[in-house]
Amino acid sequence: MTDGTQMRLITNLEELDLSFNLFRNNTISFLQGLSSLKSLTLFANHLQGSLDIEGLSSLTNLKKLDLSGNQIESFQSFKDGGRKLEVTHLEELNLDQNDFNTSVFASLNKFSNLKSLSISENQLKGSIDMKDLEAFINLRELDMSYNELRDFVIYQELNVSSNVEELYFDGSTLNTNILQGIGVFSSLKTLSLRGCGLIGPLPDHGWCDLRNLEVLDVSGSALEGMLPHCFSNLTSLRELHISRNHFQIPLSFAPFANLSNLKVLLVDENKMVTEPSFYISVPKFQLTIISLSKCITSQQPNLELPTFLYYQYDLRYVDLSHNNFMGTVPTWLLENNTKLEVLIVMGNSFTGPLSLPSAPNSNVSLIDISQNKLQGQIPTNVCSHFPRLSLLFFSKNAFEGDIPPCLSGMKDLSILDLSNNQLFGRVPEELITKSSLTILRLSNNNLSGHVLPVILNANGLSKLYLDGNNFSGEMANVDASISEFPTSLREINLGNNKFYGNLPRWMGNASFLERLALSQNGFEGPIPMEFCNLNDLEFLDLSENNLFGSIPSCFNTLNIMHVHLHGNRLSGPLPTVFYSISSLVTLDLRRNNLTGSIPKWIGTLSSLSILFLKDNHFHGEVPFQLCKLDSLSIIDLSQNMFSGIIPSCLGNLTLPTETTKILTNWETSPTLTEDELMKTLGAGVDYFYPSGYLEEGIKFTTKSGYLSYEGNILAYMTGIDLSCNNLTSDIPPELGNLSEIRSLNLSHNKLTGVIPSSFAKLHQIESLDLSYNNLSGEIPNQLVELNSLEVFSVAYNNLSVSIPEPKAQFGTFIENSYEGNPFLCGDILHKSCSKIDSPSTISTVPKDKGEDGLLDTYDFCVSFLVSYVVVLLTFFVVLYINPYWRRAWFSFIGKCITTCHYSNVGNFLAYRIFRQCV
Repeated sequence: MTDGTQMRLITNLEELDLSFNLFRNNTISFLQGLSSLKSLTLFANHLQGSLDIEGLSSLTNLKKLDLSGNQIESFQSFKDGGRKLEVTHLEELNLDQNDFNTSVFASLNKFSNLKSLSISENQLKGSIDMKDLEAFINLRELDMSYNELRDFVIYQELNVSSNVEELYFDGSTLNTNILQGIGVFSSLKTLSLRGCGLIGPLPDHGWCDLRNLEVLDVSGSALEGMLPHCFSNLTSLRELHISRNHFQIPLSFAPFANLSNLKVLLVDENKMVTEPSFYISVPKFQLTIISLSKCITSQQPNLELPTFLYYQYDLRYVDLSHNNFMGTVPTWLLENNTKLEVLIVMGNSFTGPLSLPSAPNSNVSLIDISQNKLQGQIPTNVCSHFPRLSLLFFSKNAFEGDIPPCLSGMKDLSILDLSNNQLFGRVPEELITKSSLTILRLSNNNLSGHVLPVILNANGLSKLYLDGNNFSGEMANVDASISEFPTSLREINLGNNKFYGNLPRWMGNASFLERLALSQNGFEGPIPMEFCNLNDLEFLDLSENNLFGSIPSCFNTLNIMHVHLHGNRLSGPLPTVFYSISSLVTLDLRRNNLTGSIPKWIGTLSSLSILFLKDNHFHGEVPFQLCKLDSLSIIDLSQNMFSGIIPSCLGNLTLPTETTKILTNWETSPTLTEDELMKTLGAGVDYFYPSGYLEEGIKFTTKSGYLSYEGNILAYMTGIDLSCNNLTSDIPPELGNLSEIRSLNLSHNKLTGVIPSSFAKLHQIESLDLSYNNLSGEIPNQLVELNSLEVFSVAYNNLSVSIPEPKAQFGTFIENSYEGNPFLCGDILHKSCSKIDSPSTISTVPKDKGEDGLLDTYDFCVSFLVSYVVVLLTFFVVLYINPYWRRAWFSFIGKCITTCHYSNVGNFLAYRIFRQCV
C-alpha cells in the first residue's frame, strides 16, 4: 500500500476510538487533517486541566465527541487574537466523569446545533439556571446526573425548553420545586430523578402537564402520601418507576387505571393500603413488567393479591416478592399470561401443595417461590410444564419426599435451589453428573447416601452445596485415581454431615478450587500436606471436627483470605504458616489446644480484619504489634492466660466497617429474551439472584450472648473481647478513642484503677462489660450519654458512690449490672446512698471466690472427672466403632464442661472455673 493510499484512508476515516490511551497533551489539534471524521472517542485518557478544542473547527463533519473519563476542568474557546470558536456541526457531546463546574456552559455557547449533552459525575454544584442553557436551542437530551446540584431554576419564556425530550438529574439533591416548574418542557418524554432525595408529597400541578411524558423515574427518594389525581393526565406514560419511596398505593391500583399506554410499573418498597371492598377497578393498561416487592409488611394482615392482576394478559416479568400475600401460589398468572418469562413470589405466606397450571408454558425461564409455607411433594411434572426453565428456586418451604428425577434432564437449567426443605432419600446421580447445572444447592434437608464418588464426576458443575444433610462415608477411602477431580468445580460445601475418617489427600488435586467447607463432620487426624496445592483457595472451613497436629507450613504460599479451623484439637504455638500472608482477612482458631504467646509477626498480616484466638492456652502479653493492623475490626482473645497490661495503642485502631470481611458473591438480575428493550428493562428491576451461597460467618460474645454475624451484617460489626485472662493494671483511657466499636468486653481479669471517663466517646457501643475485676472509684456520669448501649455490666468490682442517674439507655439497666460492688448505692440496688456500710466490714470477694468456694469448686471438678471417666469406659466400645458418634460425644462433653482452664506448674494441676466465661 502506497503512502498516498494510506493518507486517503486516514483522511476518509469516519469513526475513531482512542479510548484507554495515555494522551496528555491538552490539545486535539493533531486531528485537524481528519476532515471526514464523524465520531471521535477519547474516553479514559489523561487529558486534564484546560483543553484547547480549536482543532474541532476544522472537523466540519464531526457529529459526536466523547471526552468522558478524563480530568478536564474547562475549555479554551478563544485563540489567535480573540477569534471565536465556531463548532456548529457537533450534535452529541459526552463530558461525563471530568472536573467541569457550572462555568462550562458559557464555553459551550457556540455549540448551537448540539442535540445531546451529557455532563454527569462532574463538579457541578449548587444551582443551575436554565438561562445557562439558552444557546442550546436544538437540545434534545440533557444529562447532569450525579453532581451536587440542589436546584434547577426554570423559566417559562426560554426557547430551550420547547425541544428537550430527555432530562436526567439522577443522584442530585433536588427538591420537589423542580416538579412544579417542569411543565414548561412541553416536549419532554423522559424525566429521570432517581435517587434525588425528593421529600414530601408529589405536587398536584406542573409535572402533570407533561402530556408527552413516556418515562418517569422518581425512585429512591422520600416521597410520601397518596398519588395525586392529576396522575391520570399522563396518558402517554409507558414506564413508571416509583420504587423505594413512602407512597401509599391503593390495592386496586386505581391511580394508574386510565394510563392506557403503561407497560412497565415498578413500585417496590412502598406501602400497599386497602380500600373499601366495593371499589373495583378494571385497568385500561396491559403491563409487560410489574415489580411489587416489599410493599406489605409483616405487621399488616395477610392480603389477597391485587385484583387488577386478573385482567393482565401480556405480562412477561412479575415480581411480587416479600409481601404478606396469602392463599395458594398464583399459577393462574402463568395461564393468563402465555408470554410470561419470570415469576417471583418469594417471601410470602402462600400455603398448601404446589399446583401447576393446566397447560405447559415454554417461555418461562425463572420461577422463584422460595420462603413460603408450601408443603407436600415437588410436582413430578414440573419439568414438562416448564421445559425452558433456566433458574428454579424452591428453598425455605416444607417440601418433602424425593427430588424429581426429571430435573436432571432439563437442558437449560443452570441454577437449582431446593435448600431448607424436608426432602429425603438419595440425590439422583444424573443431577450432579449429567445435568446442565452450574449451581446446585440442596443444603439443610434430610438427604442421605454416599455422594463422594458422584461428586468426582460432576463435570460442568461449578458450585455445589450439600451441607446440613445426612450424607456419610469415609472420604479418604474414595478411589480418586479412577477419575480426575472435575475442573469445573470452584466451590464446595459439605459441612454439617456425617463424613468421617482422615481428610482426603486427593483433595489436593483440585488446585483450581476457590472455596471449600468441610465443617461439622467427623474428620480426624492431621491436615494433609496436599492441601497446600490448592493455590486458588480463598476460603477454607475445617471447623468443628476432630483434627489434631499442626497446620502444614506450606500454607503461607497460598493467597487465602478466610481460614476457619475452630473447634478442633490443633496444638502447638501459633503457626508461622500465617506469617506475612497479606491476603488473610479472617483467622479463626478458637477452641483448640494452641499454646505459647502471640508472635510479633502478627503485625505483618496487613489485611487481617478478624482475629479469633479464644479458648486456647495462650499466655504472655497482648502484643502491641496488633495495633499496626489497620484493617483489624474484631478481636477475640478471651479465655486464655494473657497477662500484663492492655496495650494503650489499641485505642489507635480505626476498626473499619468494610465489606472485605465478607465473601463477595456477585448478584445478577434476570433479563428477558424478547427484544433489546425488554432486556434493558429486565436488567433494571430490583430482583437479583446470587452467583454463590457460601457466606462468611462468625460467632462473637456480645450483649450477654454468643451471637452469629453473617453476610452483610458482619461488615458492620466491630468489637474487642479480652475477657477471662489475667490482665492487670489500669484500663487505658486511650480505648475511649474507639469511636466505631460496638462491643468491648474486659471482664474476668485483674484490672484496677477507675473506669475511664473517655469511654463517653464510644458513641457506637452496644455492649460494655467490665465485670469481675478490681476497679474502684465511681461510674463516670458521662456514660449516660451512650445512647446505643444495650448491655452494660460493672458487677463484682470495688466501685463506690452512687449509680449515675438513670436516663436514656441507662434507665434500662437492672440490678445485675451493678451487683457485687459493696460501696455502690442507688435505687436500682435498693440501697440508700445515705447509709453505706463501712468498708472494713464488707468482704469484696464474691461468694464463689472464697475458700469455701474453692473447695466446692475442687470437689465439683473431682466429682465431675470421676463421672466423666465412668461414662467414657461405659461407652468406649460404641464410640470406638462409630467415629461420628465419637465426635458427637466429645463435642457434647466439651460443651458440658463450663470453661475449665488448666496449667501445669510442676506436677500440680489447678482448675479455675469461670461461670461467666462460657
